[in-house]
Amino acid sequence: MAQPLTDTGVVMCGACTAQRRCRLGVQRERLDGEVALFDLHCPRDHEGGPNVAHGGWTASVMDEMLGHVPLLHRQMTVTATLTVNFVKPVPVERRLRARAWVDRVEGSKWFVSGELLLPPSDAVLATATGIWVARDPSHFARHEKWLAEQGSVPTDSAGDAG
Repeated sequence: MAQPLTDTGVVMCGACTAQRRCRLGVQRERLDGEVALFDLHCPRDHEGGPNVAHGGWTASVMDEMLGHVPLLHRQMTVTATLTVNFVKPVPVERRLRARAWVDRVEGSKWFVSGELLLPPSDAVLATATGIWVARDPSHFARHEKWLAEQGSVPTDSAGDAG
């Protein structure tokens, strides 16, 4: 299961592969024993309030990082559940750290937890827990086939749904 990587070792999703960087701002990831460590920042284009990350960015980056824990253990998974606790406002364009770990594995389910931290004090900005379900590489091809069978309604590029 070879995944494309950035120059600093971050596993990239399909959309990030074309840009050769994580669009969410994850700059480095690595396993340290059983804990995955991440260096990241919230890009300015994910700002919600003044100089503060949009909560959607926080949820997305927690999903990304916790979902990478099984990948770092060579298991492809998809998110089944994700609960994010927003503890403190997340600053944009500041160095952040995160940690994530496997709580347990039950059959195909990976139970993963993590936290987003603000250096140098490592104040906790957000925590998350979730379940990721192991999938084989044919998972996305099966989904594409199913989606094609559903028919399609074109989107309006101007954002007008109707």
